[in-house]
Amino acid sequence: MYGMTIGGEDVPAKDVFDVVDPATGEVHAQAPDCSPEQLDAAFAAAEAAYGSWRRDEDARRAALHAAGDLLLAGAGDLAPILVGEQGKPLKEATFEIIGAGVWLKHFADLPMPRQVIRDDDAAFVEVVRRPMGVVAAITPWNFPLILACWKIAPALLAGNTMVLKPSPFTPLTTLRVGELFRDVLPAGVLNVVSGRDPLGAHMTVHPVPRKITFTGSVATGKRVAASAADDLKRVTLELGGNDPAIVLPDADPAAIAAKLFGAAFQNNGQVCSAIKRVYVPESLHDELVEALADQAARTKVGPGLEEGVTHGPLNNRPQFERVAGLVADALSGGARAVTGGKPVDGPGYFFEPTLLTGVEDGSRIVDEEQFGPALPIVKYTSLDEAVARANGTHFGLSGSVWGTDTERAAAVADELECGTAWVNTHLALHPAQPFGGFKWSGIGVENGTWGLEGFTEVQVRHRAKG
Repeated sequence: MYGMTIGGEDVPAKDVFDVVDPATGEVHAQAPDCSPEQLDAAFAAAEAAYGSWRRDEDARRAALHAAGDLLLAGAGDLAPILVGEQGKPLKEATFEIIGAGVWLKHFADLPMPRQVIRDDDAAFVEVVRRPMGVVAAITPWNFPLILACWKIAPALLAGNTMVLKPSPFTPLTTLRVGELFRDVLPAGVLNVVSGRDPLGAHMTVHPVPRKITFTGSVATGKRVAASAADDLKRVTLELGGNDPAIVLPDADPAAIAAKLFGAAFQNNGQVCSAIKRVYVPESLHDELVEALADQAARTKVGPGLEEGVTHGPLNNRPQFERVAGLVADALSGGARAVTGGKPVDGPGYFFEPTLLTGVEDGSRIVDEEQFGPALPIVKYTSLDEAVARANGTHFGLSGSVWGTDTERAAAVADELECGTAWVNTHLALHPAQPFGGFKWSGIGVENGTWGLEGFTEVQVRHRAKG
């Protein structure tokens, strides 16, 4: 069992909770359950470390580079831990850890924003970015490590310190990384705690942190925002998505099927910005469905450590039951499962890659975020109708448009009400590229200079002359 990192020390557990291997549905490890006193100690350690950490930018950059190097060098050791608690195939787990290292190293070299807005005979005025203080970070179970580093990298570069809590479904890899980072980060700069609910709620109402950064569901995000409001804590909320993909009449189904399928079923559909619904003109519907079904036939569902597996289990039983319920609801309403449509026989939380036709807006599988391996394919007759239906939701994380006339596709993408609008691609992310959502999909952005600024306060420095 891995310990919590508080003030640079390995803190033993006073109590523990079980961690389930989603490939078996059985307990395979335990993790420490942070007590209120330990949480207070973590925030106290972060607060004590803040004074010196914020003053040495060169040291911060060197530490982030060193932390990134540890992940790049240790991916082979960390990946099996991630597979065991999250379920994703080993190759994808390794890619996540390497990506987390790349994110840290990218931010280590990112310039801190500074702008001179006046320099004349009367005054010199510049706008700089100051750290906030202690940040509370709460991360989800679908990409436990890389999404943690989306928060760690900009927060620490800006000069903040942090208390980080992973999901209770996937605490192990993050706890282990907290142990590794003790060698390259000063004590108290990054404190990693784990625990069951209501640990996250206790973090948001704690008096020490000045910023809450949360990735997770819309419902929980709303509670985080409400809790933070009492203390006027700043928040960044990266919440759910119901990303549409609009296929234009000039698209080539055979040419785009692999990309569409990959963007819908990556990480078994457990991606906030994955394609969650496809709108296709009636003239291309059957051809596209056939091409996507061919992609589904190439998949291999199984335990993440098994050779050749492309798709693992859903991460946890509540999510497995949600996906199964949404698919059953669609089928009972007249939808047809072209592929899949049911759980895989045997232990674990496996569900067949499912393509659904005969569905319309108004059905739950189209209107809600399924967050799993089930994709509704919806016919449309006019492009204006497709755009209106794509936008007719509380969500606004991202979306994509697909066609051979890229200028026309880009013009349609301009009509999407979402944080990222892709053309002939989807899930194309980069540490320099901001990521966030409209409407219920979030507040603020992560990544890039914009994400870095989200961990700072604006300060005007005005020096009179003469």
